Amino acid sequence: MITEEVRYQRKELELKALLEITQAINENKREAVLLEIFKFTCLVHLNIKSLILYVADNEGFTERVVHNIKGKTPKSIPYRDVQENKEIGKLNLVMSEEYSFAELDIYVPVYHKDKMLAILLLKKKEEDRDLDLDFTQALTNILVVALENKRFARKQLDQERINKEIEIASNVQRMLFPAELPETDRLQAKVTYYPHSTVGGDYYDLVQKNEDEVFFCIADVSGKGMPAALLMSNFQAALRTLLRSSSDLKMIVEQLNYTLFENTHGDRFITFFLGYYNYKKRELTYVNAGHNPPVLCWEGERRTELLEAGTTILGAFEELPFLEIGKREHLTQFTLHLYTDGLTESSNLRGEDYGDERFEKFISGNLCVHPKLFHEQFFETLDAFSEGISRKDDATLLSIRFR
Repeated sequence: MITEEVRYQRKELELKALLEITQAINENKREAVLLEIFKFTCLVHLNIKSLILYVADNEGFTERVVHNIKGKTPKSIPYRDVQENKEIGKLNLVMSEEYSFAELDIYVPVYHKDKMLAILLLKKKEEDRDLDLDFTQALTNILVVALENKRFARKQLDQERINKEIEIASNVQRMLFPAELPETDRLQAKVTYYPHSTVGGDYYDLVQKNEDEVFFCIADVSGKGMPAALLMSNFQAALRTLLRSSSDLKMIVEQLNYTLFENTHGDRFITFFLGYYNYKKRELTYVNAGHNPPVLCWEGERRTELLEAGTTILGAFEELPFLEIGKREHLTQFTLHLYTDGLTESSNLRGEDYGDERFEKFISGNLCVHPKLFHEQFFETLDAFSEGISRKDDATLLSIRFR
C-alpha cells in the first residue's frame, strides 16, 4: 500500500522533473541539451532504468535518446513498420532479426491529434515501485512539442534565408541587364525575357562602344538561383572589361572560357553568342559558343540564315578545342533575332514543342518588321500555340535591327 509520504515524495520528484525540462525549454536550450536533460530527468526523478526515445521526422521515427541498452536496436524505424493497436494497448515494430527490444517492457506513445509524434520504450528501475505513465507521457509530450517547435522555427529561418538569397540574386540579375535598349534611326532593339522562376539563368547585353561599333550577346547559364546569378555577374564583369579594351572576338571568347573554367573547374558552363557590328566597314563578326544559332535577316535580299560558326560551350574545357570566327560583309540593313532554348521549347497541350522550324518560318514571314511589333506579333502567336501551358525554362528573345 502506498503511503501518503511515498505519494508526496513521488509527486515532488515529478514536479522537479517537470520544472527542469520546462525551464530548459524556456531558456531556449539547444536540442542536444533538451534531450540530455530529458534523459537525466527520467533516470534520476522517475522510476526508469533503461529507455529509448524515437521521434518522428520526414521518413519515420529516429532514435534521439538511448540509455542502458545492451542489445542492438535500430537507429530509425520507417512509418510503415510501426503498428499500434490502441484497443489492447499493443505496439508492433517490424524489424529484422538482428534487432531486439526484449530489454524494454513498457511503451509510451506520444500523439498530436491522430499523428504519432514519438515512441518512448522503457524499463522500470524497481518493479515494486509505481511509474506514473500518464505523467511520463506528458513529460515526453512537452519535450517532443518543443523539438517540433524548434524544427519549425529552423525551417522558417531556412525559408527566410532562401527568400533573401532569391531576392539578392534577383536584384543582382536585374542590374546585369541593360537599363534601356537603343531606339534610333540607325539602331533599334527590343528584348522580351520570361524567367522560369524568380531568378533565371538567361543573360543578354548590348554595348555601344562608340557610334560605329556595337557589341551584343545572349547567354544561358547552367543552373538557377544564387549560384547562377553570381556566375552570371562574374561573367558579365569579365565580358565588359574585355570589350572596353579590345574588339578581337577570338581573344575575348578564349579569355572568357579560361576565366569561367578557372572559377568553376568545369562544373558549370555557359552557352554564349557574341556579335560585333562595325558601321564603317558594314561588317558583322560573331562567335557562337554552343548556343542556339541566332537568325540573321537580310532585309534587302529578303532571306534568312542561321549564325552557327564558333566553338563549343564555355567553361567545359580549359582550352577551347576549336574556334571559328564568323563574318558577314556588305551588310547595310538587317535584323538579328537572338534567343534561348526556353523560347522554342514552349509546349502545348499535346506535348509538342514550338520548335526552331516554326520560329524560323515566323521570322521569314516578318522580315522587315520593327522589333517591338515583331515581339508583339510573335508572342501572340506563341501564346496561342502554348494553349495556356506554362514555360518549362527561362525564355529570352533579343531582336536588333541595324539600318
